Amino acid sequence: MSLVQKLATTTIATCAALATAGTLVVAQKNDKGAEPKRPKATLKLNPQVVVAPGRVTLTAELVGGSDDFEEYYCPSIEWAWGDDTSSESTSDCEPYEAGKSQIKRRYTTQHQFRRAGTFKVYFKMKAKDRIVGTAMATLQVQPGLSAGPGDF
Repeated sequence: MSLVQKLATTTIATCAALATAGTLVVAQKNDKGAEPKRPKATLKLNPQVVVAPGRVTLTAELVGGSDDFEEYYCPSIEWAWGDDTSSESTSDCEPYEAGKSQIKRRYTTQHQFRRAGTFKVYFKMKAKDRIVGTAMATLQVQPGLSAGPGDF
């Protein structure tokens, strides 16, 4: 038996054993035969420093990677503001089709920060209840003129 035949036989036997055990994972391929690449999530704040109470615009972007990356197709989005509040949104999407479905690459929202402090703001993408992508940015909120004693 040649080396190629041995390798093919071993691969088939391994796949059969894994399938029997219920753990077979098949890599997803795009329409060009390559595995899709994971885009990188970034988060930008505008402004990065604000006076309380202050409104901030947050923009999360998916940079690089495949346009049809399945884990990022139609996720629910959670914004964790770092001030003990969060918000979540979902979309109604058509079923995913490899090579055809396009991921959304830009998410924008606003949030008002009412008290001074340093806040770590998180953007989270979820597929069902599993976090599949995340980005974080730090915001500095300075005390405003109307700040009370507990706001410093």
